[in-house]
Amino acid sequence: MKTVVITGANRGIGLSLTTLYAQQNQLVYALCRQSSVELAALGDNVKVIEGVDVTQDAGIETMQNHLRGVNIDLLICNAGILRDERLDHLNLDTIRQQFEVNALAPLRVVASLQSQLVNGAKVAMITSRMGSITDNTSGGRYGYRMSKAALNAASMSLSHDLAPRQIAVGIYHPGYVQTEMVNYGGDISATDSASRIIGLIDTLSMETSGVFKHSNGQDLPW
Repeated sequence: MKTVVITGANRGIGLSLTTLYAQQNQLVYALCRQSSVELAALGDNVKVIEGVDVTQDAGIETMQNHLRGVNIDLLICNAGILRDERLDHLNLDTIRQQFEVNALAPLRVVASLQSQLVNGAKVAMITSRMGSITDNTSGGRYGYRMSKAALNAASMSLSHDLAPRQIAVGIYHPGYVQTEMVNYGGDISATDSASRIIGLIDTLSMETSGVFKHSNGQDLPW
């Protein structure tokens, strides 16, 4: 049995990842601001930790208190938000909010738990191809694109900084997933996306650490 920690585990991709790992009989610590009926029903293999707002000192402290002494085999930073800004309606507050949640918080989570990652552990960052500068063909979505590009940059640095301990870092675009974030307008279910991501994590190695991948296995450009 491996120990898996997942942020944003109460719904969407995070809930599906939690469900699938629980079905594999892994021990999952499911971090969230507030639990959900679906998360609470997953059984004894899932330890739900509420009150974890990864952008707040109190949330990080709650996470650390509940995970104290836990050796982590896999850390998945999944929590994220999507807002919409246009050049003619530039909301700097929502841009800052997305940087806090999508870029700074995952880095902070990894830094806060780094001593509990076992040698040879894995870290998975759930990002987006919208963070790709090369792939941007439509503009807009300033905060989301910029924050995910920042997350990609941080993830690459983590792949180097954690390498001496043989900790590999996966950087994954989940696909256009049917979640609340996109009003369920995606073209792939959260379960299918989570299954693909788990497959990528299973094959993640030091040789593929720091590679930006689509959940379908395709390498994505920066």
